Amino acid sequence: MNESPRLAFYGDDFTGSTDALEVLAFAGLRCALFLNAPTPETRQEFAGFDAIGIAGDSRGMSPSEMDATLPSIFQSLADLQAPIVHYKVCSTFDSSPSIGSIGRVMEIGRRIFGPLPIPIVAGTPALARYCLFGNLFARSGTDGLTYRIDKHPIMSVHPVTPIDESDLTQFLGRQTSLFIDKFVVSNFAKNRAAMDEGWAALSGAQPAAVLFDGLTHEHMTEVGRLLDAHACRQGTAFVVGSSGVEYALTQWWRECGPKTHLPPKYESFAGVDQVLAISGSASSLSALQIDAAIAAGFIDMPITACALVDERHWESAASTLVADVLEQLEQGKSVMLHTARGPQDPRIEAMIASLVLLGKSREEAKHSGGRLLGMRLGLIVKAILIATPLRRLLLSGGDTSSQITRVLAPDALEIEARLAPGAPLCRVISKQVHLNTLQIALKGGQMGDESYFVKALHGNT
Repeated sequence: MNESPRLAFYGDDFTGSTDALEVLAFAGLRCALFLNAPTPETRQEFAGFDAIGIAGDSRGMSPSEMDATLPSIFQSLADLQAPIVHYKVCSTFDSSPSIGSIGRVMEIGRRIFGPLPIPIVAGTPALARYCLFGNLFARSGTDGLTYRIDKHPIMSVHPVTPIDESDLTQFLGRQTSLFIDKFVVSNFAKNRAAMDEGWAALSGAQPAAVLFDGLTHEHMTEVGRLLDAHACRQGTAFVVGSSGVEYALTQWWRECGPKTHLPPKYESFAGVDQVLAISGSASSLSALQIDAAIAAGFIDMPITACALVDERHWESAASTLVADVLEQLEQGKSVMLHTARGPQDPRIEAMIASLVLLGKSREEAKHSGGRLLGMRLGLIVKAILIATPLRRLLLSGGDTSSQITRVLAPDALEIEARLAPGAPLCRVISKQVHLNTLQIALKGGQMGDESYFVKALHGNT
């Protein structure tokens, strides 16, 4: 690159990565998302981009896996010399001390980027995520109500990283010994000079990290202003948070420069004849979305998860599934593959139990089983696309989307159009024939409304 990007980010899963990419693209920035740290040759090919992202899968990693993987990635992001490097997490802060530890990420980040306080941005009002006195609140897609995160009907019963503490300084404090302070909502009632003084006093006390509240669009603009100033003083600032980081920065940059609107090319997208949808999410919202797709004519194809993690028989099960999907696609049908329809689906427990019988602990079974299932779903999807190239692929579930996309191995993704907030339609950039005309949408289990898959098929034109 002849010039450094304004922002570089690493997403802890692929759905979250496209969420950040969406915010930046819709703000008028040129940006691309890679699956691996871009090489000098790749950076030259994408020279002049305003933002560079790397789609990762650390949300499913143990702390030791993070120690082995993230330092080199963070160093490659530091080498881009962007003013801000963002470690992008889910807006509901999915993590635990043993899986996807955000606390461990901050410890690694301090070794690469230095010991100054790490801003943590938790509020994302655009996605109905709010932070008040350090406590996280989130709207539920199942009933439209906003819950404190430890009472949330989806996140409080998440199968891998359930959240039982709403105060993020306490929740993240279980994952690290680093001290985390708060920049609370009452600071935003002050004028900017007073806000700056409050931030200077807070950061001057040298906490390891500072959690920012955020309830409104205006609050996020001020967060963006403070982040921008923090980066100017630090050189390259390491920031942790949701896509609230991208919303905050782009809102502040827009205030500093010419007013821009959503580029027209992103506002609409055409329908296609058929889609392939795969859901690995166990959320109750995903179940509603699956139900709506099937009611709209998608072919219902349940996946027996325990069969795909069985080392002796998974290839046979996968071959049968590929053949069944191809038969329906060749008839012009859209197909809805799913590993669960809600958190109580017995297929979840059956998969865990099958791995426990092999000697794994329940925690190991959840972790390794989910990852293995995602990888094998990726091989299934790859075989389907090679046999019958499709125009549009829909993936649901953060870990599932990450593993499938990693197996498909596109060179990069760019935003194609708005589909649902935090879950855009993307264009695949690839030299592989079966991928080079593909559009892909990746969503977390809590994103979109009930009609998400149906909208993705029919478009909005």
